[in-house]
Amino acid sequence: MEKILNIITEKMQKAFADAGYDASFGRVNISNRPDLCEYQCNGALAAAKQYKCAPIKIATAVVEQLDKNDYDLVEAVMPGFINLKLSGTFLRGYLEEMRTSDAFGVEKVGTGKKVVIDYGGPNVAKPLHIGHLRSAIIGESLKRLYRFLGYDILGDIHLGDWGLQMGLIITELQERQPDLCYFDPDFTGEYPTEAPFTISELEEIYPAASAKKKEDAGFADRAHTATFELQQGRRGYRAIWDHIMRLSVADMRRIYDNLDVHFESWLGESDADPYIPAMIEGIKSKGLAVMSEGAWVVPVAEETDKKEVPPMILVKSDGSAIYATTDLATMVQRMQDFAPDKIFYVTDKRQALHFEQVFRAARKCGIIPAATELEHLGFGTMNGKDGKPFKTREGGVMRLEQLIADMTAFVRAKVVENKIVSDDEVDATTAKIALAALKYGDLSNQPTKDYVFDMDRFAAFEGNTGPYILYTIVRVKSIISKYGAYKHLPIQVPANGCAKDLMLSITKFAPTMESALKSSAPNLICAYIYELAGAVNKFYHETRILTEENEDLKAGYIALIGLAKDILETCIDILGFSAPEKM
Repeated sequence: MEKILNIITEKMQKAFADAGYDASFGRVNISNRPDLCEYQCNGALAAAKQYKCAPIKIATAVVEQLDKNDYDLVEAVMPGFINLKLSGTFLRGYLEEMRTSDAFGVEKVGTGKKVVIDYGGPNVAKPLHIGHLRSAIIGESLKRLYRFLGYDILGDIHLGDWGLQMGLIITELQERQPDLCYFDPDFTGEYPTEAPFTISELEEIYPAASAKKKEDAGFADRAHTATFELQQGRRGYRAIWDHIMRLSVADMRRIYDNLDVHFESWLGESDADPYIPAMIEGIKSKGLAVMSEGAWVVPVAEETDKKEVPPMILVKSDGSAIYATTDLATMVQRMQDFAPDKIFYVTDKRQALHFEQVFRAARKCGIIPAATELEHLGFGTMNGKDGKPFKTREGGVMRLEQLIADMTAFVRAKVVENKIVSDDEVDATTAKIALAALKYGDLSNQPTKDYVFDMDRFAAFEGNTGPYILYTIVRVKSIISKYGAYKHLPIQVPANGCAKDLMLSITKFAPTMESALKSSAPNLICAYIYELAGAVNKFYHETRILTEENEDLKAGYIALIGLAKDILETCIDILGFSAPEKM
């Protein structure tokens, strides 16, 4: 289905051509003066230079060619603007087509295209903390947006499961429990199915080992050796690694499920490890890697660079690989397994240089073909009210699970205090509102910018918040439940100005989805539904809906708010949350 602005532009371009002018001057834009008109064309001003004619004369001639049935207002005004207000009949026809079209008429621009989106990126054996929040919810919303627009998209968590933290845990565990069979090189039996530690103990072991590494050089050396032996396949260490993975991944899944964040692939650095030797050998054989201070590096600087871009380290001087090596090997694996048209990374913006180096190396080494798009979305920091990175009251890094619990408790108190729902519905309703508050509070900000986490503001039931959007949806649900079925009801010509404003807001759905995709910006969807929710509430307050005596008019009202509700629910599903039945 064609976007409404394109339809109006095509009509304007035809009018320019019919009036004897170049059709390219007929571009129409949404008016920045809604008090004067809804849409505007300024093409006559530009055409005046080419045709050496007064712009008002051109504008007047073009207006005469337009079909007046499409507009409530069509006028040429000095010095040559063409102002437009759409007719109710035109709007009714457009919304009726939206209502009956798949995905409300949004073009499935991604049909036939594959995308891998890399988001999450937690390290195994470490608790998820608030630094993992933005990657999870921004990545999830973008994945859902791509899927809505027709892409075959796969979300990959890309676990950090193969680095030094594993050697540290193994070494610390051996110091605590040296008699475990995992450390006996002569042990040939079956290893226990139960881990020698709980998830809580595991989360205590790693920071203890990490601190010890900084103070004890011998311990650090043993941890490096353990990491190497694990990666070389030492049987007992692999068994410990399996225990770590099973416990840690199960805990991650539980927390991500609470966030309604889901990954189609749970691969990690360990899965890319087998691809590294052949990849390195191939890069060396092509002469693309050079020695620098004992390390193998891939020069990636370009003549057009305005700032220094250092070489990407492929192999360190001690012979070990680093994150960049693993990321390249992961690309090899993804191209082999999925052959994607695009690989999309969502991480902290402080990793921008890393991905610039890796992307350039991947292109240079032929790992990623020219036809495959690479994109890195670097997001900003979630800060406290003091403008500094968000911390616990004690000054530490807050666990993600604790942040979710705090938001849930805060919202629950409001739900109980205001008696929003019955006692047996409190928990389910609270969970939905809290998730909306948390996600919308984050996603309504431009991803690349830092923002202040303000629980009071995010959980408010008024203003530009998730709970306000949910309240609007629930209000419409309540009205519709009193009326009955609405899906079959046709849209009617707007009966008042509020109805028309609501209809105009609805027409912005498709261009918003496309803009959000193009800019990798879920905040554009948030801005859109805030505007749409405002139009719904204004219509509700100024229009008698259920008490309207004219049944056809009442049905038209229900059809209109029903369409708005369906679009709002589609948008919040893309953003990663849903509305309760009552609120």
